[in-house]
Amino acid sequence: MTVAPLSVFAFFHLNLAFSSIAEERRDAVIADCYWPLLALADRVGPLGLEVSGYTLEEIAARDPAWIAAARDAIARGRIELIGCGYSQMIGPLVPARVTAENLRLGMETCERLLGMRPRIALVNEQAYAGGLVGLYRDAGFEALIMDFDNPSAAHPEWEAETAYQPQFAVGPDGREIALLWSNTIAFQQLQRLAHGDTDLETYRRFVQGRRGDQPRSLCLYASDAEIFDFRPGRFKTEEKLNGGEWARIEAALASVVADGAGLIAPSAVLGFLGAPGAGRRLVLESAAVPVPVKKQRKYNLARWAVTGRDNTGINAACQRIYEGMLRGNPDWKELCTLWASDFRTHLTEARWTAYCARLKAAEAKWSAPRPPLIAAQGALREERHIEITTPSLTARLDRRRGLALSRLHFTAQAGPAIGGLPHGYFDDIALQADWYTGDCVFEAPGEHKLTDLDWCETRIAQDANGDVIVHGTVQTPRGAIEKQMRFCAAAPRVDFDLTFHWQDWGKGVLRLGHFTLLPEAFDIAALSLATTNGGAAERFALAGQTIDHGAPVSFLVSSSHGLGLTEGWAKIGDGKTNLRIEVDRATAPLLGLLTHRPARRAGGAASVFCQLQLSALELDDTRKPGAYETGPRRFRFSISAG
Repeated sequence: MTVAPLSVFAFFHLNLAFSSIAEERRDAVIADCYWPLLALADRVGPLGLEVSGYTLEEIAARDPAWIAAARDAIARGRIELIGCGYSQMIGPLVPARVTAENLRLGMETCERLLGMRPRIALVNEQAYAGGLVGLYRDAGFEALIMDFDNPSAAHPEWEAETAYQPQFAVGPDGREIALLWSNTIAFQQLQRLAHGDTDLETYRRFVQGRRGDQPRSLCLYASDAEIFDFRPGRFKTEEKLNGGEWARIEAALASVVADGAGLIAPSAVLGFLGAPGAGRRLVLESAAVPVPVKKQRKYNLARWAVTGRDNTGINAACQRIYEGMLRGNPDWKELCTLWASDFRTHLTEARWTAYCARLKAAEAKWSAPRPPLIAAQGALREERHIEITTPSLTARLDRRRGLALSRLHFTAQAGPAIGGLPHGYFDDIALQADWYTGDCVFEAPGEHKLTDLDWCETRIAQDANGDVIVHGTVQTPRGAIEKQMRFCAAAPRVDFDLTFHWQDWGKGVLRLGHFTLLPEAFDIAALSLATTNGGAAERFALAGQTIDHGAPVSFLVSSSHGLGLTEGWAKIGDGKTNLRIEVDRATAPLLGLLTHRPARRAGGAASVFCQLQLSALELDDTRKPGAYETGPRRFRFSISAG
């Protein structure tokens, strides 16, 4: 077999907001990591340099000579600038307007400090959603860089050659953008070499093994610059400083070139779009993996949404600030900084304290007052099952199960579409349980599960609009859960308002809502889910799919995937019978977790199990119990006819 040429490229991610680096160490990062990178590019370039606007401003304030040197290297073609926005925020977790402002500010900062606007962007934390494509195009980017390994795992139909050619990513509205692939295994191989875990000959064989019978391109590196000849201090298991790591990288790149590969700028890969196997229009996302993310599965969307020290709390605060800014006098740079991913992972104690103070100051300036809690009122009810009727709906509540919805029928629909499924409904032993709608479940490692599926002290009242308000309290070992449900008269809608009077959250998983579809109400072959993950609305067909976003990755990581619900809604249905779930993101921006699997009913008839949960808390390596604000935690969401 004839071995065709191999073109390689590499780029380094610069981030002075790196979560575990104390601010007083930033000068050392510039000296030990950023200056050697420029020197490396001068000797073996071109190399890519990906940097946020925030980091550029920090470098300019601390070491303006570096900015001048980088600007010169760009002008001479030794460095190619790659953008990401003003801050490294997670696009699939923030409203589209915020990402648009972040990209705009990043472009403006690059032009002001480095004299040019980048053509290519790296998807932040490589957390990709199809709805983002249009936002990057509108910001002026020609191409995106995205990890290949994770999207491809959900697309076995992609040919193997896809990994080595530029493609096009297609958004849900049909817009497209050129796509370059990063490669997790390749960049980890270079890290291992630099840290002394592998030798140069092994590395050379790895790269040579990526040649094929037609020309290919391969991204050799697409990760942090701050881990060479410096240690951020993130993990106890970090490699010890091994000295000369930048020199080993230089030797590796020189050897790859000596072996016949061509080292090119990242943008040069776009010249291969007309090659065989290139230029395909790909949809990267899927119902099972709606937001592909970098590296191992522990890096899923929950990491920045509902883990960390108190990601649910700080994301809610950012949402309140955002909504306040929409009313006037916005400071988008401040909001983009506050919503950055690094405040949501391995943040040091000192930086967490400073961040909370800064966030509270922004809240004081922009946030609107939060909706008041409504006290329990009305007649006390003692029966187990409570029937609710308004002009728009009928419902049955189970007081023995914490006011879970046994069934909910919106009047305009043919029959109940959501509620409970009893033990024995399915043949599948894995589904042999009672399934509810509207319940709460908390699980912590090594502890018994806590739920609100217990007798509930219940009061019912009716307001002047004809809405029926049900208020219940369930006692748990961690404290009381107050549940208020409003059954609307004028609209087919039920509002949930939950307050957890818990002092100790610890490390655990809290999932709410558990909206369980009644399979007989739907044409399961036409079932789909639509929502927003940071950009244009996305629709996922569900027929025949096995989906479990909430499945644990390991004992340490409690979920696998998720839905950002960035405009506060998800819609599920078959086109005739549709349900809309909404989340009050300013109270708590909950993460959507979909479970969908083909099943058989008792007796053998084809059916499906489909449930959408709302996650308020997950578990992973970033989780450190703490609170942005103390006191009860509140969650507000609703379900309506779609």
